[in-house]
Amino acid sequence: MTATQAREHPTLEIGPERPCLDTVLHIRVCGLPPGGEVTLQARQVGPWGLLWKSAATFAADGEGTVDLARDAPVRGSYRHADPMGLVWSMTPAGAASEAGAADQRTPVRLDVAASAGAAQIGAASCERLRIPDGLRRVEVRDQGLVGVLYVPDDDQPRPGVLLLGGAEGGLHEDDAALLAGHGFAVLALAYYGAPGLRATLERIPLEYFGQAVEYMRGCGQVHPHQIAAIGGSKGGEAALLAASVFPRITAVVSLLGSGVVTQGISQDVLTGSFLEIMGTPVACCTHQDRELPYLPNVATPELERLVSDGAPVTLRMAFEPALCDTRLVSAAAISAERINGPVLLISSTDDEGYGRAFHDIAAQRLASGTRHSWQHVVHAGAGHGIIAPPYRPTTGTTSPGPGVTFSHGGTPEANARACAETWQATIRFLRTAFAPA
Repeated sequence: MTATQAREHPTLEIGPERPCLDTVLHIRVCGLPPGGEVTLQARQVGPWGLLWKSAATFAADGEGTVDLARDAPVRGSYRHADPMGLVWSMTPAGAASEAGAADQRTPVRLDVAASAGAAQIGAASCERLRIPDGLRRVEVRDQGLVGVLYVPDDDQPRPGVLLLGGAEGGLHEDDAALLAGHGFAVLALAYYGAPGLRATLERIPLEYFGQAVEYMRGCGQVHPHQIAAIGGSKGGEAALLAASVFPRITAVVSLLGSGVVTQGISQDVLTGSFLEIMGTPVACCTHQDRELPYLPNVATPELERLVSDGAPVTLRMAFEPALCDTRLVSAAAISAERINGPVLLISSTDDEGYGRAFHDIAAQRLASGTRHSWQHVVHAGAGHGIIAPPYRPTTGTTSPGPGVTFSHGGTPEANARACAETWQATIRFLRTAFAPA
């Protein structure tokens, strides 16, 4: 952390000194006139070189102090007292860098400036770590696997976590590192869309996930009887499915996932045609060389009209229609009751991806058949953007798709709150699941 002062008394402080990206920051200004106003402006550069900014004005208390954990802004980019409000309320300020994606292991620099009227009275910055201190990184290419393992660097076996990304493909290495910083051995596993793997999300052998579990059991860094599977969206579906087949997975967290196997993706998710992807029936997974039944997408006339008009679309519009076919749902339902351990399902009421109904299918099977504990948490007002670790900008509720714009639902404030609660609930769940008997 660095700090400078433009005037003798007021000071702007940011702590702790080396925070991780999922660490709550302590931001406050001291030495102000009692009741005086101060404006805080924040900025940071995202992984694609995009500059993000926010600003909020506060009134000092009787001792001349503003504390973001205690004080709500009088005006600005967010409304309620929130220590991380300046971060999640950031909006883009310019275009992304033409240089492309930055190294996902590079710290994120947060700069905050304090001003009173037209005068700057202080500035501070901190490097927010994507990769916590004290971790070891191991690239995994054994048995055809493509992944990165993060473990605390103390040579002690830890509870293991198999971390699966969604339909975007590739690895979520930085997410794995942040989770490993809480005391777990985390394998970020790519299952398509990475060098050496299938280019499209179709006919993924479930045995691949089983091989990943066996690698973790034998690597010496993981307690062989303590392995959880965690995934978001399509990855949540994959986590439930893999755990229903492989009993050595002993806990599951599905974030905005599905209790039913859904259709695969036959084209590149960045360059293919959206309506062709939606309308091409293709199996997502296989087991023992047999395609698993799946719930097909439905490109409704309303969805086709939105695409033609260039309006934002929701994946939920293509996913939900087939839920009315009880025969298809029954055939494609994941046997969640067979999972050999506790299960945490996370949903949100404004999710424009799968939607809560897809987790309700898993919840019904767990309620009627499992002998293990389970929980279904539903976040009111939040959308599909609550899967990643917390304390990042949540103002973007849309994203580019293959020739379309996807709408993900939720409000920035609700998404920020649900994202933080989901991350904390996941860590608590894993600690409880792996606590000594």
